[in-house]
Amino acid sequence: MATLTEPSAVATRDSSPPRDRRKTSYPYWFLIPGGVIFAVFFLVPSVMAFWFSLTRWTLFDQEFIGLDNYVQFFREPALASGLWHTLIYAVVTCGLKVVLGMALAVLLTGPILGRGFMRSVAFFPVLVSTIGVGLTFQVLMHPTRGVLNQALDLVGITGPAWLADPSWALLSVALVDVWQGVGLATVIYMAGILSIPGEYFEAARMDGAGAWQRFRNVTLPLARPATISVILLSLIGGLRKFDLIWAMTKGGPGFTSDVMASVVYKQYQAGFYGLSTAGNVVLFLLVILLVLPLFWFFNRKES
Repeated sequence: MATLTEPSAVATRDSSPPRDRRKTSYPYWFLIPGGVIFAVFFLVPSVMAFWFSLTRWTLFDQEFIGLDNYVQFFREPALASGLWHTLIYAVVTCGLKVVLGMALAVLLTGPILGRGFMRSVAFFPVLVSTIGVGLTFQVLMHPTRGVLNQALDLVGITGPAWLADPSWALLSVALVDVWQGVGLATVIYMAGILSIPGEYFEAARMDGAGAWQRFRNVTLPLARPATISVILLSLIGGLRKFDLIWAMTKGGPGFTSDVMASVVYKQYQAGFYGLSTAGNVVLFLLVILLVLPLFWFFNRKES
């Protein structure tokens, strides 16, 4: 049988007309415009950034110095502390957005009065300019004239100097970031919860499961794709955060709320272009090293 079938299979492969093979490769031509745009606007600038991080450069001149920019970056305490602050900021904002976003989504998908209005209120901060939010909370968090501390005084609590105290500055900005960004996490979670078939909840209710058991055994595992999206988006956003921090503290007091993005910006302002480009590369590698393993881990669990 093998003697009879193999030549026929070869004959079948050989007998396929050249016209069909041309049809198979035809759609690949449509990838060329996208590939050119990717190479010009993303690949080439990325390679140039890696190259400039190895040089001491100005707008008109450059000198190759190897890894000196990276060595200087990690030797400077103020610059290296920005790396640590970036990790703290990303973890705090990501964790709070996941917990609060899930809690708000469960509330806003339940049978509550004025549900549509409350959904709009929860999402409203996402629509506001980040710079505007930063300047507004800079006034609200003033240690003596701010509304926040005045409200705490009414109940007998002395509020801290939110943005002027080194131990509070980074956390204060992170809390404002959570306030502004939790609406987006809530919307993602709401989409995940509403996509769960109602039969699962009905079956759990008929089996005598309470509200907590339905949340733990039905909502939480079936909303897993939404949780993955919120974690990855919040983590990447926290690692790259700049505008809110710059509007509220400019990295101060001292360097206590400086993160990688603000450090890079300050080095650019000071004219250390090679050093700041090295900081950009470190930030890029940091995002890759944190996000890609998480992405692989979540996808492995999903499969």
